Amino acid sequence: MFLLQPYGGIAQSQAKTDKSAPLIIGFLGGFVHTDDLRHPEVKIAESLQAGYGKYARVEVFQNRQLEEARLLALNWIDGDRDGKLSEEEKRGARIVLFGHSWGASAVVSLARELERDGVPVLLTIQVDSISKHGAEDSIIPANVAEAANFYQPEGLLHGRSKIRAADASRTRILGNFRLQYRKQPPECRNYPWYDRLLFKGHTAIECDPRVWSRVQELIQMQLRPALPPAMTKLQERTFASSPAVAIPR
Repeated sequence: MFLLQPYGGIAQSQAKTDKSAPLIIGFLGGFVHTDDLRHPEVKIAESLQAGYGKYARVEVFQNRQLEEARLLALNWIDGDRDGKLSEEEKRGARIVLFGHSWGASAVVSLARELERDGVPVLLTIQVDSISKHGAEDSIIPANVAEAANFYQPEGLLHGRSKIRAADASRTRILGNFRLQYRKQPPECRNYPWYDRLLFKGHTAIECDPRVWSRVQELIQMQLRPALPPAMTKLQERTFASSPAVAIPR
């Protein structure tokens, strides 16, 4: 039995009580706070919440908050609120995990914890994953259906260049996508000078809107089946035109 512990993070959900509704969890890198809007992980959470808040729950955690995130996931899929998960509740779980740097490493760690709990994960996304405290962030556990990895290879900090499935028959690796930067994207101007100077590539990939537009698209592909048939084309167009999505290519 696990302790019921509601978590109130950046994106308070308006999702219906249907616990088969998707749960999206983002993890921040470094020592970033969950209300720091300079970071795209936070912006994506707010954008997804604005577009899908009635049909999904979206939360962002610091990378050290693994247990809090795990409890949120277990509580979310515990439909009858009895503190135990039935096999039916586990099978109905629809969880997406994404993160940057230490947060990307936390994504794999949480997926592995959920595997021990018998809970499946729809999708994991790592952006320039930096292993934290020796955690294994290159092998995606077999409870994950799909996984994607974005990385850049230069500088003092550079991400995991390759992820692979622990069981290729159960996990599809969508790709290990390499990016290189001759100069940092203009969006990096909002970051501290020492990050831009010491960790050029690692900072560049985090503030690159092309990367995060793709991350959000991958998440949205998992969310669309949750939308009710009555959702109008106007609503979909409104969401697609939000600032975090409509990024020039």
